[in-house]
Amino acid sequence: MKHVTTRLTTWWKAAAFALVASVFWGVSPQPAQAEYADVIINNYSDAAGMRPAVFPHWYHRIRFRCKVCHADLGFKFKAGGNKITMAKIIDGKFCGACHNGEISWSVENCGMCHSGKPGTPTHIHGSTVQRLVAPTYKPVQQGTKK
Repeated sequence: MKHVTTRLTTWWKAAAFALVASVFWGVSPQPAQAEYADVIINNYSDAAGMRPAVFPHWYHRIRFRCKVCHADLGFKFKAGGNKITMAKIIDGKFCGACHNGEISWSVENCGMCHSGKPGTPTHIHGSTVQRLVAPTYKPVQQGTKK
């Protein structure tokens, strides 16, 4: 009986290993998405005659923990949820906490941030959000054929 139990235990181990190996073999790594996307900030840029600012979230995220910006600096977890202005940045708020000429480049280098295409809306670009959110529902009008 011990020989049968040993054989079953070995079989279960082999089956478990095969299952785990097949899962890892069949799953290819996916590129990082929302966490490492770009955020276009265009709340005020177009109106001021500037190109939208491109915030490379991926660049900052691979170097800093979320809390550095979202807790310590007060950024909301929503694209467009902050009232970021150049006056606030110059005063050391938001991006200006680091982009002050000492820690990182200063605001005199406008093109470093304001490099987006004019008219691009404030949004997370390159994330899975665009693929997961359904388009706005449009009801079928009465009296029209499909």
